[in-house]
Amino acid sequence: MKKEYLIYKLSEEMKEATRIDTELFSKFDVKRGLRNEDGTGVLVGLTRIGNVVGYERVPGGGLKPIPGKLFYRGYDVEDISHAIIKEKRFGFEEVAYLLLSGRLPDKEELLSFRELINDNMPLEQKTKMNIIELEGNNIMNILSRSVLEMYRFDANADDTSRDNLMRQSIELISKFPTIIAYAYNMLRHATFGRSLHIRHPQEKLSIAENFLYMLKKDYTELDARTLDLLLILQAEHGGGNNSTFTVRVTSSTGTDTYSAIAAGIGSLKGPLHGGANIQVADMFQHLKENIKDWTSVDEIDTYYTRMLNKEVYNKTGLIYGIGHAVYTISDPRALLLKELARDLAREKGRESEFAFLELLEERAIATFGRVKNNGKTVSSNIDFYSGFVYEMIGLPQEIFTPLFAMARIVGWCAHRNEELTFDGKRIIRPAYKNVLDDLAYIPIKKR
Repeated sequence: MKKEYLIYKLSEEMKEATRIDTELFSKFDVKRGLRNEDGTGVLVGLTRIGNVVGYERVPGGGLKPIPGKLFYRGYDVEDISHAIIKEKRFGFEEVAYLLLSGRLPDKEELLSFRELINDNMPLEQKTKMNIIELEGNNIMNILSRSVLEMYRFDANADDTSRDNLMRQSIELISKFPTIIAYAYNMLRHATFGRSLHIRHPQEKLSIAENFLYMLKKDYTELDARTLDLLLILQAEHGGGNNSTFTVRVTSSTGTDTYSAIAAGIGSLKGPLHGGANIQVADMFQHLKENIKDWTSVDEIDTYYTRMLNKEVYNKTGLIYGIGHAVYTISDPRALLLKELARDLAREKGRESEFAFLELLEERAIATFGRVKNNGKTVSSNIDFYSGFVYEMIGLPQEIFTPLFAMARIVGWCAHRNEELTFDGKRIIRPAYKNVLDDLAYIPIKKR
């Protein structure tokens, strides 16, 4: 039997072997996607790290949409972000300290923490050379392999004591910007024939500033402060998001930090999770090209209606960047990002595009409600603006999802540390019900 035919034959048989009657899920009360019937997540754990709020329960078991809130260790992210924006300073390191330790640092502690981050930013020479030698155009894969490479240079890689977990957390947070910047510069060199630049991280620069320096050297202060805000807003989002839950599931086995974080990277890479901002950026470009009058509500509504009816664009029936699993009336991250995005658009001379994006946001929500007519309250999420912001800063699409990982590594580490150090730790093992009848084994001579 030819190998190609065997693969085809196995594929056809797999089609039948993976078929499950969807009615069985209701029959056995299966929580598909760990979701309840009302769309809320199944409660599988407790945490003291992040809290994502988008609705409240009312008497009788229903859900009432409310303006979205995001809390880091009990602090409202709006309050954190507004203080940092008002003072025109960089706050990602402060948020990292908060999420890792559980409390806000004072000035001396924050200064020492920044120095610790900067000290750990440089890569091992072998890791650096490994990135340079890697082929391929997916930086998430390079990031994952580089994280696993770090295991080789850690004398206590498998130690899950509290002190060692914190040390590893700080090293990962510090090294992600360097790995991503070097990986992209290698990609542009190998793929586009551009000069290869390996710039070393600089002392006294924030993570956001150092990343932009290593990636492209030239940037404005507003570029760096806007990137810093994006890192803050994406640092943590509760224990139930797919990549964080993946890190917690993997960590619950007692595996090493690098294996758990590599698993989280693999989860985030998926287009249904971390790749959404790329889809929004692509959709925005499509709409700029296909809507003639960027101020016409009627033209936008008509085109959105056709999108929802799977007639135009990629014919999925989706408007990317609209809707969220938890947030209903508003995504606080999107509202905060818009504040600096407007200033950035003004600095870059792209105010007309920003105004168009705002109108697209407004009409997407209205058109979704009219066409779907399902009573569901939706809002834009952070992805609706993040792709445009990245583009204005001058960042390529190849690093959109890696930047998400650069922020979320903080939350991943905080949740891994909580999973491994709290008293009630237990390996995470949900159940799957087998719906296939038992069969009698058939000897090979009789098949």
